[in-house]
Amino acid sequence: MSVPDRANAPSDNAWMRSLGGRFLVFDGPDGSGKSTQFRRFADMARLSGIEVVEVREPGGTAIGEKIRAILLDPANAEMTTRTEMLLYMASRAQLFEQRIAPSLAAGALVLADRFVSSTLAYQGTAGGMDEEEILAVGEVATGNHWPDLTVVFDVSTEVAMKRLSPLLDRMEQKGADFHARVRSGYAAQARRWPERYAVVDSSVGPDEVTAGLLAAVQAWMSAAARPPRGATLRA
Repeated sequence: MSVPDRANAPSDNAWMRSLGGRFLVFDGPDGSGKSTQFRRFADMARLSGIEVVEVREPGGTAIGEKIRAILLDPANAEMTTRTEMLLYMASRAQLFEQRIAPSLAAGALVLADRFVSSTLAYQGTAGGMDEEEILAVGEVATGNHWPDLTVVFDVSTEVAMKRLSPLLDRMEQKGADFHARVRSGYAAQARRWPERYAVVDSSVGPDEVTAGLLAAVQAWMSAAARPPRGATLRA
């Protein structure tokens, strides 16, 4: 029996009910397989009986989707890194106020496909922008509210590049060296904020990744001390 089948049994995923009102982010390099795990985890959480709100970045709102089209269009090759960062943050500000904050207030589990962690990795570590500048803009964009937990799906750049579709968007076209820096950026974040990050090896098969994901989230939930909800990353 596969891991998802076991996890779908009510007796196995009842622990997920305590995730209501929490904000979890799934992130990682392009080709890490996070989208598959996002879908599985969302389905499992719903089977536990809680409301799940799914959002993606950039996008997730009518305004955000227009920004997404600009950001990912290969025709916009002249876009500067600072412009990228500000556009991502603009989409994020709309998403947080319009969808994330109300959903958390209503007690739903919010699952986000990427968040500030992506900007730190792509425009920060890989793009050369100062991390503290990005965090400062992130505080404005989110009203200084941050995810309870960011799960990073880690995979070697070589494996990740093989998984990408041949129809690459503008960010995916940046090359192996750029994506290797992205991966190192995620690792640095996990070292800086270990209480808010979990790293899952996604170089293995999907069922093994799911098992690692569930174990990581449960370990975070059972930790003796978790950071208060909404605390700044720079505290």
